Amino acid sequence: MLQMKGLRHAAIALALAGMATGARAATTPAVPPAVAKALRCAPGAACAAKIPVKVVIVTMFEVGQDTGDAPGEFQFWRERRKLDVRIPFPQSHHDLFYNPDSQILGMVTGMGSIRSATATLALGLDQRFDLSHAYWLVAGIAGVDPHQATIGSAVWAHYLVDGDLAHEIDAREIPADWKSGYFALHSNGPNDTVRDKRPQQANEGEMFALNPALADWAYGLTKDIALPDSAQLAAARAPFTGMAPAQSPPRVMTGDNLAAMTFWHGGLMTQWAHDWVDFWTGGKGVFVTSAMEETGTFQSIDYLARIGRADRDRVMVLRGASNFTMPPPGVAPADYLLKENNNYSGMRASLEALYTVGSKVVDTLLADWPRYAKAPPK
Repeated sequence: MLQMKGLRHAAIALALAGMATGARAATTPAVPPAVAKALRCAPGAACAAKIPVKVVIVTMFEVGQDTGDAPGEFQFWRERRKLDVRIPFPQSHHDLFYNPDSQILGMVTGMGSIRSATATLALGLDQRFDLSHAYWLVAGIAGVDPHQATIGSAVWAHYLVDGDLAHEIDAREIPADWKSGYFALHSNGPNDTVRDKRPQQANEGEMFALNPALADWAYGLTKDIALPDSAQLAAARAPFTGMAPAQSPPRVMTGDNLAAMTFWHGGLMTQWAHDWVDFWTGGKGVFVTSAMEETGTFQSIDYLARIGRADRDRVMVLRGASNFTMPPPGVAPADYLLKENNNYSGMRASLEALYTVGSKVVDTLLADWPRYAKAPPK
């Protein structure tokens, strides 16, 4: 979610690097014979050998290089999990990286639901990989509602709600009795987006429910982890007077995610996000984090599950709060957004939280793999 121009330049650089070094995959760290055989298969082609995968770490962007510089979402996983085997993946945004000992596969989908969906589908259909028992951990930064949480927190989701499938008219043309100019498909306006006028089903990609037992298990396993705090975080949250969650130290918590391709901001938009999540979850979900990719990622996994290429009940979504979705009292939304867009106040803390909390879950799965390979935790 950093500046789009910089990320596009980084993506181009990574693509060129992948083209130049794609052949390294079979010659970098030593791998088991079966994995080496699979690495010799052309991407997208038939492949009798399979690379076994226990956990897929799904990140959305990296800043600059994958290692050794300012981190994006992928770097800590790449370095600390020793994902040293590079696997060419030209049918998507970024090459894949793998550890043959732990059988963790790391991917960078690219930003936005279009790239996350296509990258996930491309991986699931790639015959070089055995994903039949793989767990998917989406681990990325997010905006956070200051009425619900603070920056540096790590948030496990139960529901993923899409914020793009909608009707909209320009704000300057909104009828006087309308709450906003943005309203749900198959409704008669934003006044229909209330608790007593819900649609019959969210069957066009508007909402996805994750495996509740797995989400609860992941939260229960990690809820007592102490997340790092700092003077910088304290200074950033101090202006949010009257919002106790925002002024509290970071913590591990649960809360639902709204995915939209538009980077929105402000108090009115935050209220819209609450109404939208409430509407599409039938009052069961609570908006906490704002991101761009989850519904695309999960939609592809859902499709892959239908042909036995993935298990939709093994998907977890963890978002680290890097910035607030609205400004503190007395600050204009435009001013605050532009300031934050230059440097998210909770960026580094959220990346550390994602790795620390996500690693606890990954380590637990791997430590008892014969059990968790058979069925997800309950």
